[in-house]
Amino acid sequence: MIVEIFLIVFLLFSTLHYWPSQHWVFRNVAFAKIQLSVIQFIVIIILVAQFSYLSDISKMLSVLIVLTWLHNLFILLPYTPIYPKESRKLKTSKQVISFLSVNVYQYNQKYHLLIDLIKRLQPDILLTMESDKHWEKALEDVEDLFQYAKKVPQDNTYGIHFYSKLKAKSIQVNYFVADDLPSIEANLISKNGDEFMFFGVHPPPPSPTEEETSKERDADILALGKRIKKLNKPCLVIGDFNNVAWSKSSKLFKKMTQLFDPRIGRGFISTFHAKYLFFRFPIDLIFHSKSIYVQKLKTEKHINSDHFPLYGEFVIDHKAEEQLTEIEKPSNGEKESIDDMIKEGKAVESENR
Repeated sequence: MIVEIFLIVFLLFSTLHYWPSQHWVFRNVAFAKIQLSVIQFIVIIILVAQFSYLSDISKMLSVLIVLTWLHNLFILLPYTPIYPKESRKLKTSKQVISFLSVNVYQYNQKYHLLIDLIKRLQPDILLTMESDKHWEKALEDVEDLFQYAKKVPQDNTYGIHFYSKLKAKSIQVNYFVADDLPSIEANLISKNGDEFMFFGVHPPPPSPTEEETSKERDADILALGKRIKKLNKPCLVIGDFNNVAWSKSSKLFKKMTQLFDPRIGRGFISTFHAKYLFFRFPIDLIFHSKSIYVQKLKTEKHINSDHFPLYGEFVIDHKAEEQLTEIEKPSNGEKESIDDMIKEGKAVESENR
């Protein structure tokens, strides 16, 4: 009886993220799909070793656990190096553009660690999140490396700062869902003369200490998707999405924008939590349009934040035809769902910011 109760509870926990509720209890389990798959595998090994001693109900529950584990592996497989790359490297003479995106953790006072990293990497584009006025002051030490900047310091952990060596035709701050949740939109020109749009985002996470549901996060991501859909320019979207690429809202975002995910075929590239190896999730995401080719994507050295910095290099080539993957388009039902999710998110009144 104890074994059966354990298996039922474990099976329920393993399927929480399939439930339609947007409450953090259900949504955050999707973050831990990698860890959950490891735990499921260990449980399955124990069940196989004891299978002949199990009751018929326990055997049935064991089969269901195996099926949920296989389903998880099916979802995670694209984010492993054995899967074909969706975003392909390109052999080209085009000049490489580099970026550094980092959630600095607002209360982190070891500013010199990020400053040293910026000086070492010399990125063309720098995006910081959770950066307040103290971080803005610290970043003055590297500000002369960049010709363009947009600074939105906030003390609610949603400040955002953008710096660029590339020429900026325009830089604006968007507030898609709430007036204290800024995101960056920059129209940039590469040294090769290629024009592209850069978006830096940081929506709020569903969690017991922040937002009760994922409604604001999902709405912010999907409203950004609608903005991108209106543009007819190459786009690069980077930031702390507080979301994983296999979640419902991330998949809807990808379908509606037709952007590529460079993690597919490369690896999870987990960025959070930097201090706890087993509790580490890939929530700092990147998406790009078909004329952008990501040449490198990796995490950088720990800077005392709860996130690892994310560093990448890419090229822009409008004539290349290396991106062969077809991205699924949203169905009519999914389009209606997107509109509903944006409306719901805008209607939320946060009690934690």
